[in-house]
Order: sequence, then C-alpha cells, then structure tokens
Amino acid sequence: MARSCPGVGYLLFLCACPAATIAQEAAPQPKFEIPADKLAAFVGQYVFDDDPDLIRSVSLEGSRVFIESLRTRKVELLAESEDTFAALNVSVKFKFLRSTDGKVIGFNRIVVERNDRPSPAESSEHASKISDQPLPFNKVEYTRQEVMIPVRDGIKLHAVILRPKDYTTPLPFLMERTPYGVDGNTPESINPRQPELAASRYIFVFEDIRGRFKSEGTFVMSRPMADHRDPKLVDESTDTYDTVDWLLKNIPNNNGRVGVFGVSYPGFLAMAAGIDPHPAVKAISPQAPMIDVWMGDDFFHNGAFRETYGYDYTLGMESSKENAFATLDEDAYDFFLRSASFAAAAKRDGVDKLPTGVAFLQHPAYDEFWRARGVEWHLNQSAVPTLFVGGFWDQEDLFGPQEAYARLELHDPSHENFLVIGPWNHGQWGDTTRHLGEIYFGESTTDEFRRSYEAPFFAHYLKDENGFSLKDAAAFESGSNRWREYTHWPPVESKAQNLYLSADGLLLFSSSEPKNSARNKKGVPNYREYVSDPADPVPYRHRPIQATYAEGSKWYTWMVEDQRFVSGRPDVATWTTPPLDRDLTVAGDVIVDLFASTSGTDADWVVKLIDEYPEAAPASSSAHSATSTSDASRPDMAGYQLMVNGEIFRGRYRKSFEHPEAILANEVLEYRFSLHAADHAFLKGHRIKVQVQNTWFPLYDRNPQKFLPNIMTASPDDFVKATVRIYPASRLVLPLAP
Repeated sequence: MARSCPGVGYLLFLCACPAATIAQEAAPQPKFEIPADKLAAFVGQYVFDDDPDLIRSVSLEGSRVFIESLRTRKVELLAESEDTFAALNVSVKFKFLRSTDGKVIGFNRIVVERNDRPSPAESSEHASKISDQPLPFNKVEYTRQEVMIPVRDGIKLHAVILRPKDYTTPLPFLMERTPYGVDGNTPESINPRQPELAASRYIFVFEDIRGRFKSEGTFVMSRPMADHRDPKLVDESTDTYDTVDWLLKNIPNNNGRVGVFGVSYPGFLAMAAGIDPHPAVKAISPQAPMIDVWMGDDFFHNGAFRETYGYDYTLGMESSKENAFATLDEDAYDFFLRSASFAAAAKRDGVDKLPTGVAFLQHPAYDEFWRARGVEWHLNQSAVPTLFVGGFWDQEDLFGPQEAYARLELHDPSHENFLVIGPWNHGQWGDTTRHLGEIYFGESTTDEFRRSYEAPFFAHYLKDENGFSLKDAAAFESGSNRWREYTHWPPVESKAQNLYLSADGLLLFSSSEPKNSARNKKGVPNYREYVSDPADPVPYRHRPIQATYAEGSKWYTWMVEDQRFVSGRPDVATWTTPPLDRDLTVAGDVIVDLFASTSGTDADWVVKLIDEYPEAAPASSSAHSATSTSDASRPDMAGYQLMVNGEIFRGRYRKSFEHPEAILANEVLEYRFSLHAADHAFLKGHRIKVQVQNTWFPLYDRNPQKFLPNIMTASPDDFVKATVRIYPASRLVLPLAP
C-alpha cells in the first residue's frame, strides 16, 4: 500500500504531478540574459546515460526555453549563466556541456535544495544530446471537472474527472479510486502519468474513497466486504457500484463501459470493483493489490509482523484525513531495538491509539478480524475480465496479485483472468526505466508492459479494439532478460527439483532425501548450527534505515541489495552450489521445506534464494552500458549476491495461523512455506546460494525466541538467545524450466 505522488515515480527527472499549470502568458524574468540567436544551440533531444528510453526535448518559444518529455510536463528553463538553467518551480538545474569547438553536446541535471545548494542525496546525472531538432509530443488535451458523488447511505465522495477536449465519439470511463488524494490529477499531469492510456482517450475519473481528503464519511483501513444482499450496508464494492451508476447518468457522451485500475491500495479498490460488479464495469486491473494484509501483504507475512511498515503506514493513514507519514531523526534499527516491543514503540507517535495500531496489539493471530479483511475469500467468481500486475521484487504487496490470480483461475471458464509479473518493485511499472537498483534488464520493461499489455487490455474490453493477445500470463525472465508468455502460471512446463541444504554447506540437487540424524556415519554432526541473538538482530537492509517513506529512504530497492552485507555474520547460515556449468531457469513458485530445531520455544525462519555472480568478470567485459542485455559481466557486479526471492515464517504458526502454539525445544520440526514466484535464469558460471536466519529487523519485529501469548507486548527480559540447527533433509523445491 504505497504512499506515492500520483505521478510516474522517483526515477524521472521532474515530478509529473504539477500543482499548477504553467502560466505561459506571463514570462518570468531569467537571472541572466542570453541573446536570442544563441539560445538555439540548446535546442534538441537528450537522453540520460542510464535510462536512454525517455527522450528529453528542449525547445524554444520565442526567446523562452522549455524542456519536456513524454513522461513530464513542459517546464520553462531560466538562464542563470551562459550554460546553466534553473527549472521554473522545480528544484532542478541543468548545466549544459559543450565540446571543444563550443557545440552543446549534453547536460548534467543537478537536484538542488531550497537554499540553492546541491542536494547531498542526489548526484548529478549526465544526458547526451542525440539530435539538434526538438521532439514534438502531440499530447492529448484534457479538461478538468470536480464533482461530489452521492452513494447509497447519503455520503458524498469527491472525484476529479478529466475528459479529452472537444471529443465527439462516446468514450469509456477509466477510474482509479484512492486513499491518497486526487487533487494532483490535472490536464497537465494525465499525459505524463499515463502516456499510453491518455493517448488512447478515456474519460478519467479519480475518486477519494470515503473518509479521505475531500470525501465524506469515515475511513476504515482495508474495509471488510459487506453482505451485498443487504442494500443498506456499504463497502468499497458498493461505493464503486454507486459511483459508476452516477457517472453513467451524469457525465455525457460516454459509451456505457467502465474500467477500473490502481496500484497498491487502489489495486485493492480495483479488485473490489470486480466483486458483485456494476454491469457497466467491463475490465479491471488490480496492480499490486493488497489481498490479505495478514497472510502476505503489507502488515504480516506468515504471521511475522512487519513492524516498521505497520508503524509508518498506520500513522500516515489514520492520524490525519490526509497523508501524514512518519519521520525519524535516528536509525529505525536503533529506535525499534531500544523500544523492545511494538507496544512500546507505538507510544511514540500515538500509533497505539489509532484503529489499526490497536488491531495489531489486540489481534496478533489470524482471527476473524483479519480474515474479514481478506479479499481472497470473496474471489469465487470471475465476473469481469481482470489483468493482475505484480513485481518479483515488490517490497509491499508481492503476495496479493499472485494469490488473487490463483484464486480466480479456479473460476475462469472464459479465460479472462490474466497475470503479468515483471522485474519491478512496488508500482515501478508506471515508470520508464531499464533497471531496479543496481540490476539492469537491457530494455525498458516498464514501457513494454504498458504498450503490450495494459493499454491493449483496456482498449480491447472498453473499446472493442484489437491488439490484446495475451493467452493467460506473462513474466519477465531476469538473468536472461527476456519476456515469456505462458498458458498458465505457474508454468505447467516447469518440473520440481529438490535442492538440499547439506551439513557441510553445499547445495545438492538430489532425488533422495537425506536423513535428519544428529550425526553421520563418521560421527560428525549432521547439521548446521548457529546462535540467534535477538539483542543483535540481522538487519534487512543496509544501515542507517530511514523511516519507510522518508526522504532518501532505500525502502524501494532493498530487495535487490547485495546480500554480502550480512553473509559473513555467524547467525546467517549459508549454502552454495559450485559454479553452474549451464544456465538454470527457475520459473514458478519456490517452496521451502525446512527441518530445524531451536533451543527456544518460538522462532522466526527467514529463507533467501540468492544468485551469486562470478567473482571475476570476463576479461572482455566493459563498464556498464544501459543498452546491454545483461549486467552479469559488469566488473562492478563481480561477486554480487542478488536475492531472487525470500520470505519469513513465524514458527508458532506451523500448525495453524489461527491458533499459535509453542515450539518443542530442541526437537526437529518441519516448516514448509512459499517464497512466492520467480522467473529467473541463474547463468552459467553463477552460483546458487541459500541463506537461513532468524531475524530480519526492523522490517519484522523480533521474536523473543520463547513462547509468549502476544509478541507485540514482550518486555526486554523476554528476549533470549537460542541455538539453532538446520538439518540436511531441508530443501528448496525449485520449479526448473525445461
């Protein structure tokens, strides 16, 4: 459930959600005068070195200089010196570069603070000039209207409607409902935010859900589905139904069809639109929807509480009718470690008094409170063509799209339940980029998704246009860096192969299960042993750890961070294969079957599947190029440990998520759970690595390692060290592609 600007994301050079239209009638005065005949030298097309897919066009209108791209609005540049320009109303400067003969050949983009100094959080980015001619974008012009829409219980919901200017052919609606505010949606923002969809022409509707921003009523986090047989009850599905009904009757020149889409919380709302839908809803695209916030989305994973995220998100959503997300003036690792328990930490900002904060403290297990919020229990009918979208490295809602797709597959006789998964973090498919963190994919996977899947999907079901040909599922295979389409997900072609965690630290492919004896035939201990100390928990990402959505936070890319930063710790057990003699592709759901013991009476189990790059790149390799198809040969990636996927399981729930019970101390027990989907090629020369640990802090709260009725209220004295043993029958079940 990401908090984000309703624009295209942090990877673009200017925010695409302007607060106001550029007033082009009154030209602001630049600090430095450049003769008009010399301004033409700056005109042309530019591309950044690490993201060459998005062209920035510099143009002249009289003696005024403007810059824009397909993903950004037109912004005026004001000269500050002979070659330096400041962007109007944006904290960005452009230092244009010249060749020895004086020709403009590129620029450096520099983010500045309000005091006009370079921002320490940003380094300058270089763009090269590729043409002396500006690029016309011919963006569709839209008009804006604000309305208050009444729903069945008398509450009115605030919405912004954007319509193409001077359209004559009836158009379908494309709606996003959101808790994050809709005022930023303007005629200037719609083209940068949704370039493909805006170019296709829709009547866009952006609605504040009840209780948020300008909408009336009371906000309820992950509002449970109501019994729709009772016409007086309301939920997100009924609010969508009533909104659609009002739009059809009150917005002229529509074609009677509605599509609903959204990412994260709006993805959950899009999913709700498909449950007992209005007959006019003809297509929905829940993208990274949170389907069950206890089972595997935002707040818990397999019973382990996501402490920092639960804290920050609850504060941001429930302490104000508008966004009010947390900030910390210290490392979150130190703050939550010092607090000992979530109950103690929650007192800092009053999170313990907010509705969801109270729910965390009173409902640590999967009881009726959380089950009522689980959307998966309502997915017993494929009523609307549905395009699910997710990312393999989604740091917030990895579980949701995969689980919802799987549920609807059981009820899809018309074959209109679709899934696209790419190499993205949370919502990144809305950007234009070839990489995630340090991992490059050789093409703009994000643009490809929108051009080949999202835009054709809505055009087909809302306008009867041809071009959408996806049979069932598409996934981007990282490592080999190519798109694959499947008739089903997980791919039926993949075959399960056991990868065992041997006592000597090797990973072994075998069809026979090793025995869990305490010692082997030579009397050597037949297990890996280490001590887990909750006083020194394993960090989940590089420190310092900022508040989730704080400026400079590394939250967005932590899942692809180099895992070498923890691989040397004694409380992180590691297993590795020899260098692979051929490419090995994992395509499908990765299952962990762990046999382990602990001297404690409770434990968390964290398992990570890692692609370890070769220590030395080939002699012929060169420095990174954004146009290359793979990062495997980059010298700066030598030895990199990329987490392909990873997950946590709270041991007390090994028998039941509803009824936790203590672990038998020093007994070998089985823990079986999913690491979720992967589509990744481990290339020849790489190694497969597996890590097992018991803490992943402070994203997940610390397990005291002794059984308590409620970990949320643990006292400092409750936390104890535990001796952990991992036995050789432990395995990963890898779905290997042929």
